[in-house]
Amino acid sequence: MADEAYGNPRLAALYDPLDSDRGDLDVYAAVADELRARQVLDVGCGTGTFALLLADRGLAVTGVEPAAASLGVARAKPGSDRVRWIHGDATALPEMRVDLATMTANVAQAIVDPEAWESTLRGIHAALRPGGHLVFETRDPARRAWEEWTWAATHRTVTVDGVGPVETWVDVTDVSLPLVSFRHTFLITATGETLTSDSTLRFRERSEVEASLTAHGYVVDEIRDAPDRPGKEFVFLARRPHSREPLSADSSDTSAASDR
Repeated sequence: MADEAYGNPRLAALYDPLDSDRGDLDVYAAVADELRARQVLDVGCGTGTFALLLADRGLAVTGVEPAAASLGVARAKPGSDRVRWIHGDATALPEMRVDLATMTANVAQAIVDPEAWESTLRGIHAALRPGGHLVFETRDPARRAWEEWTWAATHRTVTVDGVGPVETWVDVTDVSLPLVSFRHTFLITATGETLTSDSTLRFRERSEVEASLTAHGYVVDEIRDAPDRPGKEFVFLARRPHSREPLSADSSDTSAASDR
């Protein structure tokens, strides 16, 4: 079930205005260029910002999203007819063969159930062509990012067209590692109405992610730092190998993040 922030039509409509700086997507666009991807699957595409960015560059993009409200926002955007939108998740995809699959931002961590995570990896693997890549990020648990999610650090007010000022902040509600739960609050100043959305993220250790990728038939080519959040996240580049390629990677390929 999608969080209210994505599944509630009123909150889904606020997502882009309240999170207008999507510089984090530049990393993924650069990887698509680096890998010379032409066919891309964006898993958890949300309101479609990244899918449309790639479509603007001439790539063939499929965006899959379980929250109908967020997908509705995506479909209403200019140029949305250039993207194939699927309401659902990566566990039940139609047949396809893509060069690149992505899970941007919190998508990988939002899949908290272990069985759902394994099914997602299987579904993406089946959608990749041999030699195709999966790229996603996940926060390094050792950095304890949730300790920075205080009212002072997250509180802000943004004026949204047609709505007026919206005050928003985050409260951490539970830390039971590897799960961290928190609540987003949205106060609509003009009406005094308060809306909330409860979320939970799973903070996986690097070794756990590597093991799950390998177990589901991927080769982990590289683990990079996130340039917009240096030292705080792992960016995994995994690949569906060709049929005769061994399912192992040189340990030197994944050493980039070993000191974090």
